[in-house]
Amino acid sequence: MEKDLSNYRKVYQRDALDEKTTPENPIELFQKWFYEAEREEDCVEVNAMSLATHGLDGFPKIRVVLLKRFTWEGFVFYTNYESEKGQAIEKNPKVSLAFFWPKMERQVKIKGIAEKLPENLSDGYFEMRPRGSQIGAWASPQSKVIPDKKFLEEKYKEVEKKFEGQEVPRPPFWGGYIVKPVEIEFWQGRPNRLHDRIRYKLQEDYQWKKERLGS
Repeated sequence: MEKDLSNYRKVYQRDALDEKTTPENPIELFQKWFYEAEREEDCVEVNAMSLATHGLDGFPKIRVVLLKRFTWEGFVFYTNYESEKGQAIEKNPKVSLAFFWPKMERQVKIKGIAEKLPENLSDGYFEMRPRGSQIGAWASPQSKVIPDKKFLEEKYKEVEKKFEGQEVPRPPFWGGYIVKPVEIEFWQGRPNRLHDRIRYKLQEDYQWKKERLGS
């Protein structure tokens, strides 16, 4: 089976990116771009981001997770600590994130160090989740091999019965990470593939160095 995609073409011309007018702190620019993407009509799950880790088998591993908060310090998401991604982060906390907002013709690429959030912050977020998601966090052995779909459905029913009539506590194996960035690149599509790429690199004095990259 073969499909030729060489005729797929898109002219990027919606916007431009000039290092002379961008802020000194990349989080300011990320916030601006995020809110602009959020306001874009039909932009679905603007907080979806690709997370790349060093896989336990030596291969890079990438998957899509959801950004749940961003601050001056970094980017927050939640997961099962015993999942494949959790184990990979435990072994090597150097990770990469990527956002792609096609309608805006923009990408953001982030390199950083992942750290577990304090337990009280993970508790607070878990309490806000829908009850079904809380039960699911207990029921699913994320990334583990299971016999069939029925296994998950039965586990869910077991957990549901266990916590019937009471609040569902946060599992000790589930919580948040914050990715503290050391490098952030902003990519704005431009005509003739002469894309605008501005990279911020964190320096030893915790100031950001801004550079333009070739497209």
